[in-house]
Amino acid sequence: MSDAAAISPARQTLRRMAGHPSVLIGGVLVLLIVLMAIFAPYLGTRDPNALSTANRLKPPGHEGVMKVYTEEGRVKVPVTFPMGSDSLGRDIYSRVIYGSRVSLVVGVAVAALAIAIGMVIGLAAGYFRLLDGIIMRIMDGLMAIPAILLAIAVVSVFNAGLLSVIVAIVVPEVPRVVRLVRSIVLSIREEPYVEAAICAGTRVHLLLIRHVLPNTVAPLIVQGTFIVASAIIVEAILSFLGLGIPADEVPTWGNIMGVARENFQLHPYQILYPGVVLALTVLAVNMLGDGLRDTLDPRFAKRF
Repeated sequence: MSDAAAISPARQTLRRMAGHPSVLIGGVLVLLIVLMAIFAPYLGTRDPNALSTANRLKPPGHEGVMKVYTEEGRVKVPVTFPMGSDSLGRDIYSRVIYGSRVSLVVGVAVAALAIAIGMVIGLAAGYFRLLDGIIMRIMDGLMAIPAILLAIAVVSVFNAGLLSVIVAIVVPEVPRVVRLVRSIVLSIREEPYVEAAICAGTRVHLLLIRHVLPNTVAPLIVQGTFIVASAIIVEAILSFLGLGIPADEVPTWGNIMGVARENFQLHPYQILYPGVVLALTVLAVNMLGDGLRDTLDPRFAKRF
């Protein structure tokens, strides 16, 4: 038996991932962003919502003083603004660091919910022919509306907040997952081993769980990474337009840029820094998704 045949398929997949540049670069960048979100209280210089009218619209690297309340009373402490300050004197650096938390939470939550809901609906549409036409016409109707417009329509119904933003982004993402799962089910349903299981009297739910569902795992993992990237962008757009999470409650990359747009011509750094971090995050997630597609999809895996 050759060495390649002795290696299990799981180890072969891990080996392809370890040798794929997109997986390595994207994975490292995503890991750094996750660590930044986890250790935000230690990486940030101060409370991201702390106001300082004496330090309004300061350039990057500005060193000043801020009044804080202690047990001894109100005292002045030296402060530094690595990325400058916004129109209310808040530290942009700290707000960018803490903003990573919201973006990651929204991205992962949207991907998990969209995959969970879309997988159930897609399995039903692909396996039950009577439901296929009805479900897919509804999905086609949702996909006919641009994702950002549909998200704006959904979020406008609820009060602005984290939950409403997640729901607003999940709705346009579900049809894409449904179409993916349905296409997989339609191809697997005609396989001989599935037909043999049907002839053997296997119940429908066991058939779907044992024979159909495992074949959707790899494509859904890849699709999930792209949903994360899309959700981060849509959340930033909603917050930038003032329809997402309020800037005075929780900092996000979108509402940081939304607050800064009034002073963009004189203070472009207020949009530059969160915009660069947002772009790097989306790029990293997309690179990771491309690498996972190349290594998990058998049609591409042969190249590596």
